[in-house]
Amino acid sequence: MTNPEFTQPEENEQTPQADNGAETNGSAAETTDQPSAEQKLQSENAELKDKYIRLVAEFDNFRKRTLREKDELVKTASENVIKAILPVLDDIERAQATYGEDGKVDTQGIELIFNKLTKAVAGKGLKAMESKGQAFDPDLHESITQFPAPSEDLKGKVIDEVEKGYYLGDKVIRFAKVVVGV
Repeated sequence: MTNPEFTQPEENEQTPQADNGAETNGSAAETTDQPSAEQKLQSENAELKDKYIRLVAEFDNFRKRTLREKDELVKTASENVIKAILPVLDDIERAQATYGEDGKVDTQGIELIFNKLTKAVAGKGLKAMESKGQAFDPDLHESITQFPAPSEDLKGKVIDEVEKGYYLGDKVIRFAKVVVGV
């Protein structure tokens, strides 16, 4: 009994094996494309390596250049301060040369030198800290001692300033040494 709907193919007839042949031809085509894809990936890899090496070299040059510039800036900054103070040193030498025979110094000349020095360092951003009468602030003041306050309103405040504090710009470069009332 054979089913009329289903018949067996004869040996000479083409079977779905022809599809297998097409697949093999397709894979052969893929094989020829694959080396070009590999070459493309290799060239892309080489390009990325080159970019990476150049970036590392550029960063190293940047680091070296910034270190050089920083050193030059530090040298230049101190040079400018020294140049600003040199005229004051000259004035002090002149004042020493004019000491009287009795060893007395002209106070007016000392005041002029002090004012000149104050103006020179103020031009570089230095300013004195006002502490006397202010509330004690450990971020600005260094308490040397505590002393009984002469009045009730001076408790916890600076009574006397032993050594001035200074700002350079907005930064405290020397804390004021003070006496605090208790």
